[in-house]
Amino acid sequence: MERTPHILVVDDDREIRDLLARFLRKHEFRVDVAADGKDMDRQLALGHFDLIVLDLMLPGEDGLAICRRLRTSHNIPIIMLTALGDEADRIVGLEVGADDYLPKPFNPRELLARMRAVLRRAESFSAPEDGRKCTRYRFADWTIDLAARELRDPAEVMIPLTSGEFDLLECFINHPQKILNRDQLLDLTKGRSAGPFDRSVDVQLSRLRRKIEVDAKNPRIIKTVRNGGYYLAATPSELADEN
Repeated sequence: MERTPHILVVDDDREIRDLLARFLRKHEFRVDVAADGKDMDRQLALGHFDLIVLDLMLPGEDGLAICRRLRTSHNIPIIMLTALGDEADRIVGLEVGADDYLPKPFNPRELLARMRAVLRRAESFSAPEDGRKCTRYRFADWTIDLAARELRDPAEVMIPLTSGEFDLLECFINHPQKILNRDQLLDLTKGRSAGPFDRSVDVQLSRLRRKIEVDAKNPRIIKTVRNGGYYLAATPSELADEN
């Protein structure tokens, strides 16, 4: 990346904040830290951040509430740190808009790998090259702009998606009518393989369906193949890019 990514670490444990800040700076990131939600808000008001590493257990406003609040006004990717074994909290974290999660205790190098995967996806939309393929498509009367990362419904109303939801939808747009299993979707959207209890794709797909399907329980746009995976039933048609 030409510009050094700016990371905000939000954790009430000073030792963890300092350790992560030193580690990430060593790997050429700009890093600021915050101890709680109020401290985070002050940091966000002062500058632009490319990614937030957010602890779930915080004093006052917890990580889930913060994540839910951020998603009403920001599209900053969020990686949530959760307590080992708290699968329910991790699932809720994904449901409120976290892009990925990592249980504590964790290896900083694994966090680094996940951060880089998220940032690579974000970077791919920031500097389009001349002669690139079409970035605007219509499918099932919906319109998606891959470069602007915008989705509009049949009435041309913009529908907010989290970074993870958009990545998942883009994956289907780029592979229409192709059955993709959970492992393939996780690899294409997050750059990693699925663990035995990894439900991030299922959670984000469920959220996406609630936003684009008339009946999320009987989906017609993104369909399920039993014991196979999922596929985009609609055929995307290319649209001229807006000037």
